[in-house]
Parts: sequence; structure tokens; C-alpha cells
Amino acid sequence: MNYVLHLECSKCKKEYSADKIQTVCHDCNAPLVAVYDIEKVKESLDKSALKHRRPDMWRYIELLPIEDERNIVSLGEGLTPIHKLDLGLGEIYIKDDGIIPTGTFKARGLSMAVSKAKEFGIQRLAMPSAGNAAGAMATYCAKAGTEAYVIMPVDAPIGCKIESYMTGAKVYLVKGLISDAGKIVAEGKERFGWFDVSTMKEPYRLEGKKTMGLEIAEQFNWELPDVILYPTGGGTGIIGMWKAFKELQEVGFIGEKLPRMISVQAEGCAPIVNAFKERKKESEFWENASTIAAGVRVPKAFADFMILDVVYESKGSAIAVSDKEMLESSKQLARAGVFVCPEGAATLAALKRLFESGEVGRDEKVLLYNTGSGIKYTDVYSENIKLELPIVNSVEDIRI
Repeated sequence: MNYVLHLECSKCKKEYSADKIQTVCHDCNAPLVAVYDIEKVKESLDKSALKHRRPDMWRYIELLPIEDERNIVSLGEGLTPIHKLDLGLGEIYIKDDGIIPTGTFKARGLSMAVSKAKEFGIQRLAMPSAGNAAGAMATYCAKAGTEAYVIMPVDAPIGCKIESYMTGAKVYLVKGLISDAGKIVAEGKERFGWFDVSTMKEPYRLEGKKTMGLEIAEQFNWELPDVILYPTGGGTGIIGMWKAFKELQEVGFIGEKLPRMISVQAEGCAPIVNAFKERKKESEFWENASTIAAGVRVPKAFADFMILDVVYESKGSAIAVSDKEMLESSKQLARAGVFVCPEGAATLAALKRLFESGEVGRDEKVLLYNTGSGIKYTDVYSENIKLELPIVNSVEDIRI
């Protein structure tokens, strides 16, 4: 069922065999992306068949890179709901990946990466992580019987540390940022025989994240929203969604109209936003990165040029919001029925600003992407929100 023709360098377009273990381009040190035989996909996949398929991301198997379905390592990830939000602001929807296995959209990419590692017989995976990716990798490695090594900042969310530890990963903490953790993983590859599944440093996490876009298209009945706001750290999600939309156009499932893609970051770590403002092709390293949203605290994304390409090509934008705005939007979304992570809340904070500036019209169909559950960030919320909860001794103490 695998229709991958080859892997292609995202910069120089050099082709690599998809039948061998690959990492990045040998010449450019740039990410490799999977290229599919679209004609064969067209022959095999039709919209009507999807309603009878498994209710997870593996329903799109013709556009995924697994050779043998017996190698799929799955916990039911994908096909997460899209809710219409009654916020009095316009036609706004939110896709909630907070209910996915491991409570974060990282499950998509790591389910795919671990499945492909299993297919290639790779037994020892490692990655640097701000927290959620580590938890997802550890969980899927546990399911696959694969060794997992994670390096994360000491101030990563406690839930992610516990999750990684409980599922059997070897967890190491570094006094620094994800970039510092990345240096340790890079040095450990040769010494310990680790296979590095860092963001965009192998070709297959992207294919898992791509299913976000495939689902959005199907759930909106193949007519995409006008605008999609996505919280951007490493950026695999925004790159993956755009790849999905392009492939769906080639297959003939959607028309020419594509969404404007908005990259949302934190004011304390906004390398993509700065690069966009200056119309640069790549970002610069963000010194002293700081934000409550660990997932977007990435000083320089490895695939920054690909993120910016998507923003420019889609005629989108990049915007940074404050931690205070994230907290306010978290509460607003929770009271609308969706308890989101700070990164997800950043998309609503950004949308409010875009409404004010006129960059997004209130008559447009807008999709916010929530990448994780607020439950995984209870330590962050408890440190930053003052809980005024009265203690009662009897029902007489209750005030309605």
C-alpha cells in the first residue's frame, strides 16, 4: 500500500531512496520529504471509501509511508473533533488534539516515526524535547518494545517528565533550552547508536503530522477554512498541513482555494515572527527564550525556512502574543468547553489581534489548532493563575 516514490531534499531537491534509513540531505543538511505517486493514489483512494475506514489517522494509508500495515504502532491517534466556538467573534472553529493519545498532537508524528523505525528494524530512538514530544515518543516506543532516550529542559512540564519516565524512557534533564538538549542528542548518536527523531531530522514525523491537514479537509467536507492559526515551535504541523493540502489538490479532492496560514508564537520566543516581519527566508537564533508555552519555546527551528515558505506562499502571517494573553484566552476557551494548552490558547489571543488590525475579517471561516490538553499544563496554570477557592464547612457556607 506504500505509494512513496522517493524522498526529496527540501532545499536542493536531490532524491533519496525511501527503501533505506534516511535522516537529512547529505549535501544541504536540510529536511527530506516524502514524494508520492499521485496517479496510483488517485486509482486507489476515493472520498466515499473513507467513511468505512478506521477512525484514526491511518485511514489515509495511501498517502502515508508504511510498507506493511503490521508495522503500524497505533493507540488510536487522529480524527480529533472540530468544535464550533460560540465566542461572539465570528465563525470560529477549533480542532482539539488535546484528546488524542498522550494528550498532544505529538502522538501523530511519533506514532508514524516509531512505526517506520519498527519497519526499518531501528531499536534505539532519541530526541530532545520541550516535553510533549518526549512523552509521545516514550509511549509509542513502549508499545513497540523500542528503547527511548529523551533529553529535556529541567523546567519542562512535570506531566511530560512523569509520562516519559512511567512509560519506560531513559529521561535526562538539561539546565537550558531544547536547543541545549539537541546538542546532547547530536553528540550521543555516534556514541550510543541512537537514531535521532528530532523535529524534521528524519522524514516521517512530518507524514504523521500531515494527517492534521487531511482530517481538516475531510471534516470540512473538502472545502477548507479561510484562515488557520497554528502555534509554532518546530513547525512540523504547519509544514505538514500545507503538504497535505497540496497533495489533496493533486489528487483532486480539493480545489484551488487554500487557507492563509498564520504562525503564532510567544513574545518571549518569536524567531519566525521576526523573520516574517523582515521578509527573511530563515530566522535567527532567539536569545534568552522565555514563555509559559513550552511547545513554542524553540529559539531556532531546524526547518524554519519551510515554515516561512508556507506563510509566504499561503499569503498568511506570523504574530506573537504575550503569556498574559495566553492565560486570558485559556480561560475563555475553557469556559467555551475546551481546556487547552497555552500554545493552543495563543491562537485565540492572536486571532483577537488580527481581528483588531483587520488582517482577518469577522465574516471569514477561521480554524484555531489546539495542540494539547490543558490537563498536561496544570503545573504551569497553577503557577500563573491565582486560584481563589473558598473553603466550606457546610452547605450554609455556599453562596449562590
